[in-house]
Amino acid sequence: MRKTVLFAALFLGTLLIAGCSDSQERPSSSQAYPKAKGVTRIVHYNVGVFSKEIDNSIPMVAAMMKELGADALSLNELDSCNTRHTNYQLADMAKEMGGWNYFYSRAMAYREGAYGVGIAVPSEILDSFTIPLAKGDGSEPRACSVVETKYYVIASTHLDHKAESSVIDQARTINEVLAKKYSKSKKPVFLCGDMNSRPESATLKELKKEWDVLSVEKFTIPPKEPRACIDFILALRNGAKYKLVGSDVPTVFKDGDVTVASDHLPVYVDVKL
Repeated sequence: MRKTVLFAALFLGTLLIAGCSDSQERPSSSQAYPKAKGVTRIVHYNVGVFSKEIDNSIPMVAAMMKELGADALSLNELDSCNTRHTNYQLADMAKEMGGWNYFYSRAMAYREGAYGVGIAVPSEILDSFTIPLAKGDGSEPRACSVVETKYYVIASTHLDHKAESSVIDQARTINEVLAKKYSKSKKPVFLCGDMNSRPESATLKELKKEWDVLSVEKFTIPPKEPRACIDFILALRNGAKYKLVGSDVPTVFKDGDVTVASDHLPVYVDVKL
């Protein structure tokens, strides 16, 4: 009897230890984009308020992200409780992902609600804040959303699309704030976003003063016949340890159609932390 009780206690202890694990690894069911064991897959996606061609692409996008085995999501163009979309889109997306944690950054007031960017992660959020970004004449306000987890920091932004000078100023602000805050951090810092700028642009040149581009330079817009790369994932050069394993712009899913889910394609990087 004592042996049975002891075995049960050890078994329960093992389950408790496993349940407390903060591992970011989530299995991928994608055959087109297999995910190596032990990597963290960070996905950036401008979701176009989940309604570019269909009424609500949240269930489809969530299914595709699960298929990819996403471990962290950077999402751009999110409505929050406005008259265009009355729901809190980021909260609904996080719920579809299985009850993930999330942080929303309001870029501007919009139709009695808000419009902005956000981050969703399955792990505990230890810290979060918003970096307001200056806007140029005739441009929309922009923001950068920042979340810190146990193992890494992830930021999500959507830069201006009208004036290059505004975009460069916004990139400079992101550099100044995040480089200062995390210059001595032992955690890697990842910046994701629709930069509305191509790889050879002055904006990317500005970002590269503090960051290394990790994502593959494949076209991300438009989804039907892509012809420009404007979505990126970067890593801050703060000395934190990580290893880039791979990157891609996925276009083939069995659980969704990227040509109607948004007006962008998603991009991901696989890293070992």
